[in-house]
Amino acid sequence: MVCHRCILAVQQELQKLNIDNCSVSLGEVHTHADIPKEKLDKLEMNLGALGFELLDNSKKQLIEKIKTIIVQKVHYSEDDEHHNFSEILSKSLHRDYSYLSGLFSEVEGITIEKYIISQKIEKVKELLIYDELSLSEIAYKLGYSSVAHLSNQFKKVTGLTASHFKKVGQNKRKPLDKI
Repeated sequence: MVCHRCILAVQQELQKLNIDNCSVSLGEVHTHADIPKEKLDKLEMNLGALGFELLDNSKKQLIEKIKTIIVQKVHYSEDDEHHNFSEILSKSLHRDYSYLSGLFSEVEGITIEKYIISQKIEKVKELLIYDELSLSEIAYKLGYSSVAHLSNQFKKVTGLTASHFKKVGQNKRKPLDKI
């Protein structure tokens, strides 16, 4: 789950199946009681139809937590502090960053750094389309060292300059769950 609409969709599925005493947050559902297998199977099927999956493998769960933390910091954090993701991930997940990095690369086929960059570029696209901030304000907001660094990374990832993207706009964005 990567957005608040995802949380609502999962909550609705839980309610349909009368699964109570659950708390739902980005990327996680915590139950306070065991769920019978038939309900769990039905939930898995219903969530699958919505593009979600139940993760029972602890490695997959850890990867989803990594993704959720990154998405939360890049897309939903209102603070202007620049994030040191290796520190944030290590503290939040109580694991050494080199372990998290190796696991993420092994399971996802890309590095955490590339995942962070792809999330940041999607956020840049969003902010460019909204046209409320200048490129230098966007660079600062997302923790880039300079506009040039942001511009180079944007061009490398999208193949377009930020100004050209601004012209072609909306049809070049990706949903967060497709990154």
